[in-house]
Amino acid sequence: MELFSNLAVGFSVALTPATLMLAVFGCFLGTMIGSLPGLGPSNGVAILIPLTFSLGLDATSALVLMTAVYYGAMYGGRISSILLNIPGDEPALMTTLDGYPMAKQGRAGDALVISGVASFVGAFLATIGLMLLAPILARVAFLFGPAEYFALYILAFSTLGGVASNNQAKAVLASCIGLGIAMIGLDNSSGLPRFTYGNLHLMDGVDFLVAIVGLFAVAEVFFFIESHGKKSSIGVKLEKVTVPVRDIVASTWTMLRSTGVGFVAGVLPGAGASLGSFLAYMSEKSIAGPNGGFGTGSPKGVAAPEAGNNAAAGGALVPMLTLGVPGSGTTAVLLALLLTLNITPGPTLFTERPEVVWGLIASLLIANFVLLAMNVPMVKIFVRVLQVPPGILLPGVTMISFVGIFSLSGSYFDLLLMVAFGVLGYVLRKMDVPTVPIILGILLGNAMEDALRRAMVLSDGDPLFLLSSPIAVGLWVAAIAGFVAPMFLRQFIRKPQAVTD
Repeated sequence: MELFSNLAVGFSVALTPATLMLAVFGCFLGTMIGSLPGLGPSNGVAILIPLTFSLGLDATSALVLMTAVYYGAMYGGRISSILLNIPGDEPALMTTLDGYPMAKQGRAGDALVISGVASFVGAFLATIGLMLLAPILARVAFLFGPAEYFALYILAFSTLGGVASNNQAKAVLASCIGLGIAMIGLDNSSGLPRFTYGNLHLMDGVDFLVAIVGLFAVAEVFFFIESHGKKSSIGVKLEKVTVPVRDIVASTWTMLRSTGVGFVAGVLPGAGASLGSFLAYMSEKSIAGPNGGFGTGSPKGVAAPEAGNNAAAGGALVPMLTLGVPGSGTTAVLLALLLTLNITPGPTLFTERPEVVWGLIASLLIANFVLLAMNVPMVKIFVRVLQVPPGILLPGVTMISFVGIFSLSGSYFDLLLMVAFGVLGYVLRKMDVPTVPIILGILLGNAMEDALRRAMVLSDGDPLFLLSSPIAVGLWVAAIAGFVAPMFLRQFIRKPQAVTD
């Protein structure tokens, strides 16, 4: 009964005209932000925080607006991933593996509808999980120490060969390139520069957004120019945009399983939606088997990462609200907003400021329906992007990429670095070396290194500490099995060729 009374308090706040208008506005704004290549939810929320103060919003209204932008950006990130093979943000990276091949087959509308439904399922169930399980799941995060996190990252990298490429060695090479790039900059422990070669612009490391826009957006332009558009989704004959009911029904269990995986990944502080998206895709690909068609335009390959990353976005709110520990980069920005508004997240927040917590939860429940109603009808508008003449679209995409990166950093060096990453992506893809492991290496490299260092400090340099808990041992066993198993399975089963264009 207490739950229903709390929800009544939440909906009394969320259903006021002003709060509803803020939720709808945040959803629309977030979708547009998420669809812009390279901007992402964390930067979008950070850029819009001054808006909450200029509008004079109270704590509840400000949090509702920013979380609606957050959820909207998670939805919107799939648009450019599917249509142009350019991830709108980090979590949308895995959506390119099957979403873009579907677009090249003339099924861009189907892919967008499936991703929209999967996003709704993941985000809605994650909000329910936040409401029901927040105090319980917050305790799960305490079971993960540095040894467990390091093993979790090893698991992610060891299975990349089966996700991003048919060649395990090339996937390992790409992972090493990504981890090497992640090491550029100042050492977190000693403060000494690493691999900067005296260049002051590299002291802060390589910005993930620069790498992802270069490897995908700029490289895609190079490939389009080389092939004269023959290997692109631009200009393909689109089928009639309908709701692919059969594919949605067939992907139901995929969405539910991926929601569970993504939500747990989101609850773990620091794991975030990127890892949730990857783990959801990885687990569903292993369940589907070599004949599942993952990587060639499978609807389940679109549903899995979208449900996973949106569920992780909801799960990341659990440690932020209950422990005051951000579960992702975007929740770190939201945490800063709360502290600025003199609200201290933690276990007492649910009792001291119930109108904030339950008003937020009720608004998120409403926002999910708003996003579903907004995104599915707009699919017909989104797919029109592919019918824009390439002479207009590609310069536009390139201009948005350059302006977006420059507006975030204000550095001309980042623009040159982005072009260099574009050349690197073009060369590697010509050699059939996947670029997804490079991105994940850059994204997870610093966190992986920090986890290893903390583990070594706690154990006084004993490497056996990495096997000190049943969770860590289980993750290591899964990592070894995930790396070795494809080598033997490929001898007996011919895997479908993954689409990398």
